[in-house]
Amino acid sequence: MTTGLAGTAPLLRFALRRDRVLIPVWVAVNTLLVLSMPNTLKGLYATPADRADLLGQLATNASLRALIGPVFDDSLGALTAWRVGVYAGALAAVTSLLIVVRHTRDEEESGRQELIASGMVGRRASLTAALLAAGVANAVLALLVTAGLARLGAAGALAFGLGLAGVGMLFATTAAIVAQLTESARLARGLTAAVLGAAFVLRAAGDSATDDGSSVLTWLSPLGWLENLRAFADERWWVLPLFAAAVAAQGAVAYGLAGRRDVGMSFLPTRPGPAAGALRTASALAWRLQRGGVLGWSVGFFLAGVVYGGLTDGAADLVGDNAKAREIVERMGGQSSGLTDAFLAAMIGMLGLIATLYVVASVLRLHGEETSGRAEPVLANAVGRLRWAAGHLAIAFGGAALIMLLAGLGFAAGYGKQVLPILGACLVQLPAIWLVGGLTVLLYGTAPRLAPAAWGVAGAILLVGWIGPALNAPQAILDASPFAHLPKLPGGEMAWPPVLVLLGAAAVLVAGGLAALRRRDMTT
Repeated sequence: MTTGLAGTAPLLRFALRRDRVLIPVWVAVNTLLVLSMPNTLKGLYATPADRADLLGQLATNASLRALIGPVFDDSLGALTAWRVGVYAGALAAVTSLLIVVRHTRDEEESGRQELIASGMVGRRASLTAALLAAGVANAVLALLVTAGLARLGAAGALAFGLGLAGVGMLFATTAAIVAQLTESARLARGLTAAVLGAAFVLRAAGDSATDDGSSVLTWLSPLGWLENLRAFADERWWVLPLFAAAVAAQGAVAYGLAGRRDVGMSFLPTRPGPAAGALRTASALAWRLQRGGVLGWSVGFFLAGVVYGGLTDGAADLVGDNAKAREIVERMGGQSSGLTDAFLAAMIGMLGLIATLYVVASVLRLHGEETSGRAEPVLANAVGRLRWAAGHLAIAFGGAALIMLLAGLGFAAGYGKQVLPILGACLVQLPAIWLVGGLTVLLYGTAPRLAPAAWGVAGAILLVGWIGPALNAPQAILDASPFAHLPKLPGGEMAWPPVLVLLGAAAVLVAGGLAALRRRDMTT
């Protein structure tokens, strides 16, 4: 007779082996995001006067506090924790939820968990292995961040590293609970991401109301706990037990739920469909499977556009007379003059970079349908592979256009000016987004086992576009991103040749991927 945790060790080794690419890539991106910031901030705010001016602006700029959070000290370490804390914490949360859902609900949905459970494996072993895998990822992140920032202050570096790990593990246990409640891995990821989004909104609302993080709304958010840990600013060590208590409480709930259900079942079963099927085409099925994701990304991009648009008028005040800050904004926006247009172009370009994550996720839904065995019964009917794939690709590429259009409308609503130029600037990001989508199609069609590597490509492009200009990276590195070749709008001149080249390259990649898909065997 096995105990509830029997078989945890081999399952953990197996999980780490499966995630030998995912965990190092996500942890490396997060670490580079954090460790690249001190040198950038040192150049931006080199003098005490510059730092004092920044603190004064934050005290009066509620929109900026909502976007990034308050700053509690003018030291380089405190400014680093302020600038990247919220986003590094959110990235740790995303990494953790992906790991946990992959090794719990994904395994059950694919049928592999049933085979594993037939051996000498305890009922809670898979959940334990998933949480331990997430713990390994967060521990490595904490170790690297602490070691990298130790020169700014050992205590602050340790507090910041542990805070990031705390956020990651809190959302790992959140994902563990949601995975017990839902039947679908896709829904589990979506609901946990929605909890993360709510945490960001609560923190933003609280920080916009106060300049010291003391709002009740801020304390209702784990991201607010991270900023109130006050790394490098007279650390509040008593905040760390809040993370520990929340992780322990949520873990206990997840373990309790895991012991009360059968493999493959859930506490919130999927609602049965109508007696007579309403999905008559492969495209309709693809839309039914992906509509939730499209809706979530659309709402998120519209709201992001509203927030960034609202910050535009204050961009000049924020940068002030700081020549280096102005240079970075203008470098990102591609403008030699006109700070407002440069800020708009930089923020729109950032949303374009993030949109590559949507198109990769949407295209890889084909891979998920194939490896889970759901594609086979569809293709067994009078549905060709190209028609089946076309339904998902239409949503991937058309959805990218939709979310960028909604981002433009959000910018226009928040800024209230230059509606048509802003919409044009958002839509001109599409050739680069579609190029990444085309590369994903090619990987999926030619080498489906390598298809998840598209996440690495999207992550590298995001990293180059986000951090490259701030670090004054060589132009050769910046040019490796397709976004570097797009015209910088609004304010810049429209250049059609690079746009057409990128569109043509995207079309060639999609055609190559579909041709390979048509010839190869499907995964069984």
